[in-house]
Amino acid sequence: MSVFPVQRSSDGEDPRFTYGLALDVARVLASHGYPDLTNPAVARGGDLVNLQDALFLFIYGPKEKL
Repeated sequence: MSVFPVQRSSDGEDPRFTYGLALDVARVLASHGYPDLTNPAVARGGDLVNLQDALFLFIYGPKEKL
């Protein structure tokens, strides 16, 4: 049984989901030999946004259709 995705709060806010979370994950990826998205010489604008999107989808699941 999986624990993710987790339930979203009714107001859609979660103080744990920050830009810093994506940076921490980016650093872990870099420590395993992947491109270092925290290095301005390496990172491209969309890479961190894509990482945040992937984390959001993993943590909270797909958005419900309205």
